[in-house]
Amino acid sequence: MKVEGSIKTVILGEIIFPILLLIFGIYHGLMQALYRAGIIKDMSFLGIEYYQGLTLHGVINAVVFTTMVIVAFGNAVFLYYLKKPLRPAVQWASFLMMVIGTLMAAWAMFAGKANVLYTFYLPLIAHPAFYIGAALLLVGSIVPLFFDWAPNYISWRREHPGEKVPLAVFGVFVNHIMWVIMLVPVVITVVFQMLPLSLGLVSEVNPSLSRTLFWAFGHPLVYFWLLPAYTMLYTVLPKIVTGEGKLYSDSAARFAFILFILFSFPVGLHHQFTEPAVTNSYKLVQALFTFGVAVPSMLTAFTVAASLEYSIKSKYPEVKNSLFYWWTKIPYISLEGDKWLVSYFMAGLFLFFVGGITGIVNASYNVNLVVHNTSFVPGHFHTTVGGLVTLSLLGISLYLVSKLMGKEIRFKGLAVLAPWLWWQGMLIFEYAMSVAGLHGFPRRTNTGISYLNPDSPLYRPEWVGYAELSAFAAFIIVLGFIFWAISFFGTLLSPSVREGSLEFPTAEALHDEKAPALNRLTPWFAISVALFVLSYIPALYDVTKRGVFFDSPGYTDKNPVPITKPQSAKEEKSTAEVK
Repeated sequence: MKVEGSIKTVILGEIIFPILLLIFGIYHGLMQALYRAGIIKDMSFLGIEYYQGLTLHGVINAVVFTTMVIVAFGNAVFLYYLKKPLRPAVQWASFLMMVIGTLMAAWAMFAGKANVLYTFYLPLIAHPAFYIGAALLLVGSIVPLFFDWAPNYISWRREHPGEKVPLAVFGVFVNHIMWVIMLVPVVITVVFQMLPLSLGLVSEVNPSLSRTLFWAFGHPLVYFWLLPAYTMLYTVLPKIVTGEGKLYSDSAARFAFILFILFSFPVGLHHQFTEPAVTNSYKLVQALFTFGVAVPSMLTAFTVAASLEYSIKSKYPEVKNSLFYWWTKIPYISLEGDKWLVSYFMAGLFLFFVGGITGIVNASYNVNLVVHNTSFVPGHFHTTVGGLVTLSLLGISLYLVSKLMGKEIRFKGLAVLAPWLWWQGMLIFEYAMSVAGLHGFPRRTNTGISYLNPDSPLYRPEWVGYAELSAFAAFIIVLGFIFWAISFFGTLLSPSVREGSLEFPTAEALHDEKAPALNRLTPWFAISVALFVLSYIPALYDVTKRGVFFDSPGYTDKNPVPITKPQSAKEEKSTAEVK
């Protein structure tokens, strides 16, 4: 279908702008590996400090890039499948809010005034511009849902009574409503804790409350990243594998989305297993919910595998009776048509398999204590968000730019090889980080000037090999990104060869049961919100009324001294003077 100029410009902008920033994010990821391996033995490099670079890496890669490309993907999905126009005023308002917010936060980070990492909970404090910019980015990302997608969704349902909304629309709609719900706790801590402290309106806040509110958002955030990738696996992958592939079960896919609605929210406390302010029993309950989130992922693994098996065996009768040989017929590396996308999804799936296993370790109530705050955690994180999510978004970004601009993909061979280089680098990185984590190697720390510095009394030679291996892996990952970037920018800057249009290869369902309960979202979201509230009321009571830690001043990464003198210390001094 043809896309109007203004809407096309916005969708392309939502892809190109974050990818330009992603170059900085990938660069700082490489720098992190070099710092931690001791190849850079300093607190800064080219004017960028260690924690400044770590913040840029996390915020750009995990927040800005993902959010804006997911919005672009959502716009394209709603436009293509519902065949209803998007409102230019709404789309431009959303895009400009996200761009202005990103630039404000970027200024704070590049100026060294927001070295708070992407997990920006208190007591670390950033410049107010960082928080205001983050708020504009997040609010801008939900504008299309309220003023374009939801009205078009409702209108389509009225015009097609009794019909299922297209699966891709269902997945995007579920994901963005979840996004709105999970934004509530982080907005509360930003507006009522972080901004007042940053502006100097208050001198102390409750960091335990901030951490709890952040992780009530921070872990569901993973599923906001993940569900667009699942949507592509259900709808696009089976079709492009053979050209005639089918989704094994439409109902199974919708059921997986419903399970994410239920299980995504009451899980954040598994990030706070060592938090003394929260009662252990509440942590255990949320640990069980965290294991529950593995169910829709396993259901997805079955559905995608069944879809691939059916599609391959339908085209290649010679493997019809094989148990595993049909896997060899998947076009892992192909330049034919749109099959180049298969490499992004399959490489991402193989990484996500590893990420799922290590995620179970992180979620385990007891085993987590072994790996908590070690390099095991970012090792896991990079095979999930840095694996399936990133590769899917990179692949669909190149695909949409090519289709919307009417251009042939340039350097397609590099585009096909890129995800496999990324895959190999990430596997090595995961191994090095996870095994080192089991040996106690810390996360977030500039180990090059401490634990991996032979001149330091803290030197730990047993960690050196793993850190150097992770740096080697980082170079492979960056090489994969360079291959992709050459293809992306080569395509972007090449002349158009046809009229631009929007199209998605879409697999029909082999089993397309009616299952009306899976098409009514309101009851499921009502249950989800209730679970969310009930699972967090006890924890919030703990951190506000009976927690070990109460109010605290703010800190920066440059100085361990509090920014303001703690109120408790003032009170103690006054009491001592009276005595």
